[in-house]
Amino acid sequence: MMSNARCWKRQPAALATATSLLSGCATVGSEPGGLSACPPAVEYSRGLQARAADELLLLPERSVLAEMMSDYVVLRDQVRACDLP
Repeated sequence: MMSNARCWKRQPAALATATSLLSGCATVGSEPGGLSACPPAVEYSRGLQARAADELLLLPERSVLAEMMSDYVVLRDQVRACDLP
């Protein structure tokens, strides 16, 4: 039977290389007008929000779209919190 010890040594090396490369990725631009760590939150009118709420109520119970919308609410809250100084 062949030993697989060499295969196990490659995984930590690959992981260390990937971690090293990813740690160099910047999350915030250093120049004015550069990339921001916080994406902008799209603003919706009250009328559009009311229409969306009405349409959400029309979805069948346990709708996947309703679940996705609740995830979207959490993401919007995170974006708003990110923009606070």
